[in-house]
Amino acid sequence: MPKGYVIAHATVTDPDKWASYVAKSKIALDKYSGTPIVRGGRSEIIEGNGTARNVIIEFASYDDAVGYAKSPEYAQAKKLREGAGSLDITVVEGV
Repeated sequence: MPKGYVIAHATVTDPDKWASYVAKSKIALDKYSGTPIVRGGRSEIIEGNGTARNVIIEFASYDDAVGYAKSPEYAQAKKLREGAGSLDITVVEGV
């Protein structure tokens, strides 16, 4: 079964509020056994529009990745992120 991935591109405008969101989102991350494989760090936009903060989280399956992103636990974390920046999230199936 292919793994699932959550790919997120973020622009953070309030680091303190964002930190609260990240801490709370760990509840959903643990529930669905997600493993961050990219979280921030050095990056360079080579083509197109991009963001300075990029995150990739690996899950055992696509269904687990979708479950994480749509979970009530993650929804609670999202509320803490309001006014702290913007985030684009895509769930993809690995090969």
